[in-house]
Amino acid sequence: MDTTPSQSRKAIAIFLLITFAISSIYYFLVIHTGKLGSGFGLYVTGIMWAPALSAFATCRILNRKISDLGWSWNKPKYMLWAYLVPLLYSLIAYIILWVAGWGSFYNTAFVKQVSSSFGWSGLPDGVVIFLYFIFTGTIGMAGSLATGLGEEIGWRGFLVPEMYKITGYTTTSLIVGAIWALWHVPILVFADYNSGTPAWYGLSWFAVMVISISFIFTWFRLKSGSLWTAAILHASHNLFIQSIFTPLTLSNEKTKYYIDEFGAVLAVVAVITAIYFWTRRGELKK
Repeated sequence: MDTTPSQSRKAIAIFLLITFAISSIYYFLVIHTGKLGSGFGLYVTGIMWAPALSAFATCRILNRKISDLGWSWNKPKYMLWAYLVPLLYSLIAYIILWVAGWGSFYNTAFVKQVSSSFGWSGLPDGVVIFLYFIFTGTIGMAGSLATGLGEEIGWRGFLVPEMYKITGYTTTSLIVGAIWALWHVPILVFADYNSGTPAWYGLSWFAVMVISISFIFTWFRLKSGSLWTAAILHASHNLFIQSIFTPLTLSNEKTKYYIDEFGAVLAVVAVITAIYFWTRRGELKK
């Protein structure tokens, strides 16, 4: 719907206030236990769905239609690329990490755990890794999408289009990315959502990574007109990094400074990927 800049600013303020209010409940519960996986993962699910609940509530307060958040499932090529882009940048990051010796491929203990869990004992490790990649990269998307969607209904379904009405692609990506990074700070600093490095180090690289991929998420959301591209991006990002590449990496004394979302390698690759999408900003309609 068409809104004036002042109306958009009001909507953004209401959305952010409600988002952080709801999130604070789950921040407290996670920080109280000190573990992101506490409450059988339900606390972190609550955090991830706070932006969605806030978007719904804001629409209700402002008499807007929830159907305007970008639910259409169109332009399937963007859905496919939304799945593939995180796979590509995370694979590049982990190959760099392995080749540089900041970690190595592969963690035999994890592969044995996978083999036992799936009933693949006796199969060669390479086959186990391949099958795990296929199963996790396909069926695993359902669970990853279920949580990632909660964030993306809010961040890219509501906040990005609203911000884009009053500013351009670059500023929208920067501001939403900064808010997104800030939103993670309580659980990163006061719980175990990190890789074991000093808080300032993990937070710094995490912020660089999140703000960088915000440029990717924003581009896909605006280009496709659908929040589903952002949801798929989010699910794919979490899945390949957290469930595949990180556990498959055998750590050494340097690994924690370079691996995952809190190390240097993924952040640098994310910056380069963001620059690529930034050069394509002219394709976006205002």
